[in-house]
Amino acid sequence: MAIFVLTDAVITVNSVALSSYSNSVALNYEIDSVESTAFGSTGHKFVGGLQNNSIDVEFQQDFASSQVEATIYPLVGTQTTVVIKATSAAVSATNPEYTLTNCFLAAHTPVGTAVGELASTSLSFTGGVLTKATA
Repeated sequence: MAIFVLTDAVITVNSVALSSYSNSVALNYEIDSVESTAFGSTGHKFVGGLQNNSIDVEFQQDFASSQVEATIYPLVGTQTTVVIKATSAAVSATNPEYTLTNCFLAAHTPVGTAVGELASTSLSFTGGVLTKATA
């Protein structure tokens, strides 16, 4: 896969495929920088600490059974697993699959749009351990 436009992302939350309800996703992979500067150093030194990951996703709301609301509502205040792929093609070196396990969902706004707007909910899954599969 070369440079491309994101049109076919795969988003799975708690083993439920919700890609067809999303129009925005951002996976943030970060390692905390822990200062390890010692006496005699002439500049700051750092080592990698804990992972500090997050996934921000926007879902178009759907209250039907086994859809957005039924999947998300019981996850508030708990840890879950979110899986992201850039396309629906098979997992490969050019289409890696990212799995964020034990990520925490602190909040969910089931209803929160203005009259005439598309009902949606913006979620942020934080923490957890990110793994990348290429096969």
